[in-house]
Amino acid sequence: MKKRILVTGGAGYIGSHVVKLLLEKGQDELTILDNLSTGFQKTVDALMQIAKERNRSLDFLYQDLSKWDEIADIMKKGKYDAIIHFAASLVVPESVENPLKYYLNNTANTTNLVKCAIENGVKYFIFSSTAATYGEPDPAVVNLETGLKETDPTDPINPYGMSKLMSERVLRDTAFAYGDFKYVALRYFNVAGSDPDGRIGQSTQNATLLIKVAAQTAVGKREKMYIFGEDYPTPDGTGIRDYIHVMDLADAHIEALHYLEGHESTVFNVGYSKGFSVKEVIDTMKKVSGVDFPVEIKPRRAGDPAVLIADNSKIKQQTAWQPRFNDLETICKTTLEWEKKLNDH
Repeated sequence: MKKRILVTGGAGYIGSHVVKLLLEKGQDELTILDNLSTGFQKTVDALMQIAKERNRSLDFLYQDLSKWDEIADIMKKGKYDAIIHFAASLVVPESVENPLKYYLNNTANTTNLVKCAIENGVKYFIFSSTAATYGEPDPAVVNLETGLKETDPTDPINPYGMSKLMSERVLRDTAFAYGDFKYVALRYFNVAGSDPDGRIGQSTQNATLLIKVAAQTAVGKREKMYIFGEDYPTPDGTGIRDYIHVMDLADAHIEALHYLEGHESTVFNVGYSKGFSVKEVIDTMKKVSGVDFPVEIKPRRAGDPAVLIADNSKIKQQTAWQPRFNDLETICKTTLEWEKKLNDH
């Protein structure tokens, strides 16, 4: 059934890939709402072009979620069936230095958006959450080898993770109180890669994500990159993470929306249930780029667990989600191609 969908933060990295996939897969009427603080007008232009080519409906609203009166007005006029909510602040160290920004932007603004959704009869809400809600898992409680389960304890160690967990609670309590409102919270692991068509990608330059940083170093945007800690209890001493291609993550949002049409609210981990070490990632980026860029070892960072991978059995069993880009070389290659493209502009 055709839906009217509002995508907040749709000009950003993950949001734009979801919009692209929605334009390619369905007939829904889409609206992006973004303040372009971390999203890009060029990304919006690329998505508008794709919509035009496919004769699809896509609108763009330049607005900030902190403008509650304007948001209420947009929600009233929009008559949306679903919201896919990405708009958020998401730099962990910044959240420690400036927690109020994160609680206001991520939690308060999300709460207001949920309130507007209830007031205007929005049925479905897909929420962009994070593995940071788990904090630093205790190996005595959690099986780190098989991966984190949705039922494992949540104990964030920074305001970013806590601001997202608080938003999950808001959604849970709201869905309990209002029977017509349903949500899925997707807890992402390490997102990387870019649209294989090369039309959109991760354009942020002050990136903190390992694969993006490795690509920037390979194309010469950085003189060198760093490994933080090589004394972890892992095969090569570096931290192991679950890297998921952004297109597979985008697909999980669409499958989550389908899921809600016949099921109750829930939380899904989104990862591959497979980890790669920092050194493996760097070696793969060197291989696909053909550049032996310099790497320096630094001490561990506080709060970095040795291993962090998802148990993705729940989303695989309960939805039709099937990863298509589950390959480290593909993830590195698409990241590198986009970085080269940014270099050319």
